[in-house]
Amino acid sequence: MAKVCTKDDLVAFSGIAAWLETAEGSAQVAIFYLPGLGQGDELFALDHHDPFSNANVIARGIVGDLKGAAVVASPIYKQHFRLEDGQCLEDEGVKLRTWKVEFKGDEVWVEG
Repeated sequence: MAKVCTKDDLVAFSGIAAWLETAEGSAQVAIFYLPGLGQGDELFALDHHDPFSNANVIARGIVGDLKGAAVVASPIYKQHFRLEDGQCLEDEGVKLRTWKVEFKGDEVWVEG
């Protein structure tokens, strides 16, 4: 796991982009902070790369709820991705990579 930022860097009910070094190389990760979600999960980490527009924009998407699931809508073509598992709701053949993410004190750690 690697420290990518602190809790003060996060924006509630929104995303930020972070650079992560992994065993396979480096990756841009979109980290979403949903305090008080009620399901125990507050942090989610998805691939920042939008496969439909081929741009690194997922962290800039709008967070919401669709069909009972926390989602982010890509800011370009508006596809919805579940924060829990990265699944695209409009195209079941498309799924964003997800990472284990957690707080360690006030630090945000992502498993790379």
